Amino acid sequence: MTATEDNGWTPLPHSDEDLQRARSVPRTPQTEAPTYRLAFSDEDFLTRRELRPVRLQLELQKPEMVLTEKGIRSTVIIFGGARIPEPGGDAWAAKNETQKKNLTANSRYYAEARQFARICSEHSAKSYYREYVIVTGGGPGVMEAGNRGASDCGAPSIGLNIVLPHEQAPNKYVTPDLCFNFHYFAIRKMHFIMRAKAVAVFPGGFGTLDELFETLTLIQTGRMERVPVLLFGKEFWDQAINIDFLVEQGTVSPGDETLISLVDTADEAWSVIKAFYEIAD
Repeated sequence: MTATEDNGWTPLPHSDEDLQRARSVPRTPQTEAPTYRLAFSDEDFLTRRELRPVRLQLELQKPEMVLTEKGIRSTVIIFGGARIPEPGGDAWAAKNETQKKNLTANSRYYAEARQFARICSEHSAKSYYREYVIVTGGGPGVMEAGNRGASDCGAPSIGLNIVLPHEQAPNKYVTPDLCFNFHYFAIRKMHFIMRAKAVAVFPGGFGTLDELFETLTLIQTGRMERVPVLLFGKEFWDQAINIDFLVEQGTVSPGDETLISLVDTADEAWSVIKAFYEIAD
């Protein structure tokens, strides 16, 4: 008996073949015991705390293999708040009238994220959706807008969801076979960055700020090639962060403020990307 794998011929049986053989063994007290299960198909074993290094590796490898098989070479990340509603939608996350008013006003960023994703996806079509593919966190709000913008023009888009204490199902606009679920925030953030050609950051909360500053840290320290980092909403970001103050205090270097580009519209953001990569119309 021989088996073949993607990397060539092998005289050894593949793991999926042995898994089927193991399942066909007659049920006895011995074969029903947990110790008899093949280790790689034993969920109780794989979720033991001692197996965390293995789970980290699996969570890194699974999306990487799928995206490689799909031929996706580069992405455009859309980060932003899950609580921002679409224009005319319900500001469900508001805790008071002030928040309701602000979230409703911020719904314009949902519209801009959707338009920006559509523009990127139309360009992605020129590479048969191998370059500039939209990727979001797969949730509601700005993330939904990003996947929706890609869907508007029939383009695929990626969703990197994560298990949270409260239920978070993927939004309906994520391409189903590009929809992933993560246990580890750290591995999820690696997958965001690994193919990024641009990072678009819309107004959001702690998660959005975390994603923004991790990206800036990687670029600032030279651990990542410089890519356009686009902050949508000059009014919002002028109040949310003050990088000029950090420069004045000496905690970041003069010039670090140029790592970001403040924009207000999807067209403005795409112009930054076009200029950075010298993309022809």
